[in-house]
Amino acid sequence: MIRDHFHTNRPTYSIEVFPPKKETDVSVIYDTLDEFRTLHPDFISVTYGAGGNTAENTFAIASYIQNQCGIEALTHLTCAAIPDKMFLSNFLTNLYRNGIRNLLALRGDQPVSMSDERFAARYYKHASDLVADVRENYDFGIAGACYPEVHPEASCMEEDIAHLKIKVDKGVDFLITQLFYDNEVFFRFMEEIRRAGIEVPVLAGLMPITSIRQVDNIVGLSGTAIPEELSGVFEKYKDKPEDLKKAGLEYTKKQMEALLRHGVDGIHLYSMNKVETARAIYE
Repeated sequence: MIRDHFHTNRPTYSIEVFPPKKETDVSVIYDTLDEFRTLHPDFISVTYGAGGNTAENTFAIASYIQNQCGIEALTHLTCAAIPDKMFLSNFLTNLYRNGIRNLLALRGDQPVSMSDERFAARYYKHASDLVADVRENYDFGIAGACYPEVHPEASCMEEDIAHLKIKVDKGVDFLITQLFYDNEVFFRFMEEIRRAGIEVPVLAGLMPITSIRQVDNIVGLSGTAIPEELSGVFEKYKDKPEDLKKAGLEYTKKQMEALLRHGVDGIHLYSMNKVETARAIYE
């Protein structure tokens, strides 16, 4: 299991991929995974559509990572995608039979296709509820998500960390952060959660910005703050796409090096399925 990698006295390195859209042939990602394998990550995580619209592809991709690539697979599962306990049992049984032993438990955002009423009536209200059921009934390694810049629905850092501790206490083995671009924010977050008694490993989530279009998407979807230094890079190279891409990769390299010097438990790269980006960072 992934949790065993945290006893080797070295940081872990991992990559996130997402399934192709439902109407796309899932096989297109297998060549990508074969190339990711050459980077020797400790694990590869696979996202799961909030409404379950990529569920079958998620399972197929995770199975390929685990059984064909020989790399630990971490399968995302959102509360919004689970209609009842039987669904969870069948889903985890299928994972287990295919050698997949790691799960990232998420509440998940409300899918566009899901009404407010259905979302409010979901079987699992919070990721902590899902973690508790998985831990009680199945032998899985469980990851959880955390937000160095505070979850958008939390009123303050203290409230967010209080909820995070509940989730960890119910059985989370390690945490993966939302992407961030200011290491000082991450360092302060780590001080706060350690002070609150959260001792599990925390992997820093990084996503290189390689185009101006990404900036609007990232800020709009995640609310992640862009430091002045990085904003200056965008302004300087906004009309030079190739130079901006190089500068964005260089920023993430420096960010990662500083995190490693600080003793981070691991680096989790949001790859956007781009092998060349991951290779430039990891090499």
